Amino acid sequence: MAKDNAAEAEQAGSASQLIDDKIRELGDWRGRTLAKVRALIKQAEPDVIEELKWRGVPVWSHEGIICTGETYKSVVKLTFAKGASLEDPSRLFNSSLEGNTRRAIDITENEEIDEEALKTLVRAAAALNASARKKSKKA
Repeated sequence: MAKDNAAEAEQAGSASQLIDDKIRELGDWRGRTLAKVRALIKQAEPDVIEELKWRGVPVWSHEGIICTGETYKSVVKLTFAKGASLEDPSRLFNSSLEGNTRRAIDITENEEIDEEALKTLVRAAAALNASARKKSKKA
């Protein structure tokens, strides 16, 4: 078990470094925005695991995927894996609204991020993952 934890920590460390590199390589508003949302995600869920998947897309997980951070020319997109199951009283979700599972937040250049609302959403996603895991262990 300790060996698995050590391997996971090493992978997380290298993924975190790769995310650092990606932010640096972007070198514009998208990198700054990705760095900001990354910091907010870590504040909201200190035990979050960082990974890179699907050709370099940052992924934040806690007992399952919380969200991904994709960068495009005109937006930084945070896609919440189970966003359709989350309460969104602040109406942060503004993209991928028609699906049954995912929801996304498109952040454009110079757009202000509602930091507290984002952290609340991250915490809710992590709690949903934890509750789903507990249910599957009981079954």
